[in-house]
Amino acid sequence: MTDASVSEKSSHLSKNGLGIATMCLSVLLFAFMDTTVKWLGDGYPTSQIVFFRCGVALVPIFILVMMNGGLVTLKTQRPLVHLMRSTISIVTMSLIFWSFSQMRLADAIAILFAAPLLMTALSVPLLGERVGIRRWIAVCVGFVGVLIVVNPGSSVFDWASMAALLAAAGMALAMIITRKLSATETALTITFWLTLSGAIVGAIWVYLDGWVMPMATLDWALLIGVGLVGAIAQLTMTIAFRHAEVAILAPLDYLAIIWTTLLAYWIWGEIPVLRVFIGAAIVIASGIYIVHRETRVAKVRPVKTPKLRGRV
Repeated sequence: MTDASVSEKSSHLSKNGLGIATMCLSVLLFAFMDTTVKWLGDGYPTSQIVFFRCGVALVPIFILVMMNGGLVTLKTQRPLVHLMRSTISIVTMSLIFWSFSQMRLADAIAILFAAPLLMTALSVPLLGERVGIRRWIAVCVGFVGVLIVVNPGSSVFDWASMAALLAAAGMALAMIITRKLSATETALTITFWLTLSGAIVGAIWVYLDGWVMPMATLDWALLIGVGLVGAIAQLTMTIAFRHAEVAILAPLDYLAIIWTTLLAYWIWGEIPVLRVFIGAAIVIASGIYIVHRETRVAKVRPVKTPKLRGRV
């Protein structure tokens, strides 16, 4: 092996290492954000949490915009697509935050893991992509896992579970629209317009819904922290996918179920029932297999629009 090939291999491993490290950090930060959202959901309306999530996050995102070309980078010829993506994402975010306040955190996260399965299924009619029989089988098996988690016919399958399922569908639609936008727009542009829209909608929603004044310094810190931590988590995830392949990083996203379960147990003493662990394991295995198959197919027949991952 030549010195050049050794150096190239070392550089590749270094990039993968950075990608894995930043992805793990991103998943942990999102887990902290989700836990904070659940904590705040007991005393503050969803509208107020959405406002802080987007309004506070807008500050660091705007700074990044100014550091990467300024306002001219935000010009777009597809405002209606941005509007559609933002509308779906804001509704999805609201459903997620509300479901967190109504059910066990690990249960809600396990249901949201259905989003990649739904994205694979919806990519056929909406993007015209070909999905092979193996991936269709993985999608069907994954939905069996989702049904095990939500447990239809029992008291567990309530409005909160339905909200989480609708949120998973919203996440899938948002990811598909992001793939369309990514052909002409940068990730920073897409994130900016979504965050700005969320801040505006959140402000109007809070005005109509009623403002609840935080009574403690801790509550102010947590509300502001939701936005800051969410923005940093999104940034670190973006960095991760710049440095490592999707096939390497995607499975790490499922660490969220571990972090949120541990945090929920530590704070509220929540212990998911065995059924949730079994269902989540099936969903995670299906999701990882789909990523594996999509990566192999992409090497043979490259897709026209790259997949961008992230949270709403």
